[in-house]
Amino acid sequence: MDINSLTSRFVLSPLSAPESKFSKFFTPAAVLFPIVERDQQLNLILTRRASHLRHHSGQIALPGGKTEKTDSSSIATALRETHEEIGIPADKITVLGTLPSRATISRYYVTPVVALVDSDYQSKIDPNEVDEVFEVPLSFLLDDDNHIIEKSLFKGKYREVTFMPWGKYPIWGTTAAIIKDFSKHIRAN
Repeated sequence: MDINSLTSRFVLSPLSAPESKFSKFFTPAAVLFPIVERDQQLNLILTRRASHLRHHSGQIALPGGKTEKTDSSSIATALRETHEEIGIPADKITVLGTLPSRATISRYYVTPVVALVDSDYQSKIDPNEVDEVFEVPLSFLLDDDNHIIEKSLFKGKYREVTFMPWGKYPIWGTTAAIIKDFSKHIRAN
């Protein structure tokens, strides 16, 4: 898949999930789903959260975070957080749109913002939030053969958890769920 195919598939596919009636009970947040083209291949930019963080330390994540009162929209949140965490300014990002929001077990209501990032971007990590920035081929992430479903016990209940093992980076949880949402969305066309 090239950048033109991806863009047309994303833009032409209808988004069908309305905001949940439960969203008012969760903290609003947004993440950027940053896609960059390298050597005629599309890659997703991911981060490894700082190992000293109290919550989700060392986990693989999309750049993003909690919506602040000064943020005018989910897009504004995702762009601000991406700049704060990994130093990519908004002028290096072209927003395509959003995926349906999803509630997380940590009580956030996260809106994924799908965007293209200029290939000449320079990351500058905030060590208070991120240990590492890396890229994974989108073709790997969208291939269902690379999605491993396991049951995990959380607070006394078994839940299905998707894992996408990329080398030393186990991609799982909300990040994997958002990747699956994106995959379903672009396959709709």
